[in-house]
Amino acid sequence: MLRKTLLITLLIALMTAGACAPQTTPTSTPITLSDGLGREVKLAAPAQKIVSLAPSNTEILFAIGAGSQVMGRDNLSDYPEAASAATDIGSAFEALNTELIVSLQPDLVLAAEINTADQVKALEDLGITVYYLKNPTTLEELYTNLEIVAQLTGRETEAATLIDDLKARVAAVDEKIATVTEKPTAFYELDATDPAKPYTVGKGTFITLLIERAGGQNIAGDLDEYPQLSLEQVVAADPDFIILGDSAYGITPESVATRPGWDGLSAVTNNQVFPFDDNLLSRPGPRLVEGLEALAKLLHPELFQ
Repeated sequence: MLRKTLLITLLIALMTAGACAPQTTPTSTPITLSDGLGREVKLAAPAQKIVSLAPSNTEILFAIGAGSQVMGRDNLSDYPEAASAATDIGSAFEALNTELIVSLQPDLVLAAEINTADQVKALEDLGITVYYLKNPTTLEELYTNLEIVAQLTGRETEAATLIDDLKARVAAVDEKIATVTEKPTAFYELDATDPAKPYTVGKGTFITLLIERAGGQNIAGDLDEYPQLSLEQVVAADPDFIILGDSAYGITPESVATRPGWDGLSAVTNNQVFPFDDNLLSRPGPRLVEGLEALAKLLHPELFQ
């Protein structure tokens, strides 16, 4: 009985001490970052309820492990498939559905360069915190963007792992392309709504950067960002490869060959006209590295056998 009494007394003492001990509450360090508009954006803690206004942002969020924090996304955010579970807030190219965005009660809206400064201000005027993520112009800036979004969402560890993987994949491509002595020419088609004068990409664009890093030469690389080339200009350049970034809209190697004068192009006669997933190059997110790998394998298949 004495032992039992002592044991009970000890347990009561321990429970009382626990109850009297000071209780600690987890705290989060406030976040302050400058965004692509030069604005200072503050969060009391990493955002847990996020609305993404661009497909690239959505892909970044899911890639760094913050997919479960995405409450809403624009209607072009179709990758990854899990993104479809988030509320569709409409098109960023039209008037934003601010009423729907407000109803989601986000602690962060992540905007991109497809969004306007006026759209950002409209949301801010409603008391919503908005971070404007500027498009990267190099792969190194892409890694920085991943780090920024990781800070905003509390996913630094996952982002660091992702960045290490992306860098290793880019280095593997660079190592193979370093052995290339001849760089084939390429015509990248963005939009052939007018097949007599298709849109392509020029200097300063990420697509041109990736074509060159993949060991190719863009025939429009010295022109403005998004020029139109006449059929005669393409024929005169006679590219070794034609890459159809508009293949999702029904453009095929067969239809290209029917354009006046194009049936004699080197790319056509050598069966070097290829459909391509433009989302890998036009969305400034982590899949840009996948786009680089795909371009390198297309332009230099002998290096990836």
